[in-house]
Amino acid sequence: MQSSHSNRLLGVLDYGMGNLHSVRRAWETTGAKVQLLNDPSEVDRHDALIFPGQGAIVDTMQLLKARGWDHFIREWIQADKPFFGICLGMQALFEFSEEGDTPGLGIFPGRIRRFSFDPASRLKIPHMGWNPVNFGKPTPLATAGVDGSAFYFVHSYYCEPTDPSLIWGETTYGPLSFCSAIARGRVYATQFHPEKSQAKGLALYKGFVDSL
Repeated sequence: MQSSHSNRLLGVLDYGMGNLHSVRRAWETTGAKVQLLNDPSEVDRHDALIFPGQGAIVDTMQLLKARGWDHFIREWIQADKPFFGICLGMQALFEFSEEGDTPGLGIFPGRIRRFSFDPASRLKIPHMGWNPVNFGKPTPLATAGVDGSAFYFVHSYYCEPTDPSLIWGETTYGPLSFCSAIARGRVYATQFHPEKSQAKGLALYKGFVDSL
């Protein structure tokens, strides 16, 4: 029998970057307990790890390595433990980013590319605002009621997985259809910010907690 939501403990990585307060409040709406984690040694009986991120991946990778989070995240995911990455927390899972020519955690094969459009298209970079996400891959995390809904984005780079089976959701911006969410085992990550996406984003977080 699954434990009640109030007994589920989520650990949010506090590695020096990320919009932690809004992320924490959003996860708390699911009924789970949320703890900010400064160091891997603080991880104890946590049911899931949450990796929020915003800013530059160069700084993010330096901070992760300085605190030992890089090795810990790899081991956590390799053990198929519940994990949810947000925005930069999704991009860092891949092998390499064009932003600063930065190696990522290398957990999944693929690259992070910068948006590049014909100036005549007048498409803005960063891609910012609301855009629909089509969840084409069935997962234990229910997407009923949110498939095709608009979520909030703010990013200049996007994920290009080598393995198409990793793609959970896709979004179109101008002429480009890009990977906006990934899922593999008990690992989920989104390029968009569910915590900034109102009811649909909170529903996605609740679906993750329900799956624990």
